[in-house]
Amino acid sequence: MHKKLYSMLLMAMFAALLAVGSYVRIPFPLCPITLQLPFAVLSGLLLGSKRGAGSALCFLAIGLAGVPIFSGGGGLTYVLKPTFGFILAFVGGAFLAGMIAESGEPKLRRLIPAALAGLIVIYAIGTVYYWCISHYYLGSDVGVWAMLVSCVFLPLPKDIVLCIFMALLSRRLLPLIRGMDRKGSKEGSL
Repeated sequence: MHKKLYSMLLMAMFAALLAVGSYVRIPFPLCPITLQLPFAVLSGLLLGSKRGAGSALCFLAIGLAGVPIFSGGGGLTYVLKPTFGFILAFVGGAFLAGMIAESGEPKLRRLIPAALAGLIVIYAIGTVYYWCISHYYLGSDVGVWAMLVSCVFLPLPKDIVLCIFMALLSRRLLPLIRGMDRKGSKEGSL
């Protein structure tokens, strides 16, 4: 299989996983919990920085184009929803997780910190965006503490466990994906 086609298929598959992950929802007062975050981190761990971020960008573009693949729908007006910052942050989280993961051998001592770094980026960007939209656009008087509890402290333990699981899964799948990458490179050069 040609390397570009293979890369596009992988990115499309992870964009689809992000879409599926948005429909697995656990409602919370301010910020619903979905499976998108672990899938964003997994895309970076398995695909690397560029393709992982590319899959998140693909997901973002499809949702902004109007396809209802975000947890609350889709379309350009979604940027005014407080939780949109987490979707934006998937790009940076996947990129950072991928950058750390691809910098060496797929060992857990590299993959777990990579996954947790991606998690930190997603939480940081998403939470700041949430507060800015809530405070400046919606004029909400949601306190910082209430927002942190709902958007960070309640889902954080679950996301840490899922990121560790994604690192364990990546450890098993990376040799397969890297082997396919090498095979595609050889076929593409023939």
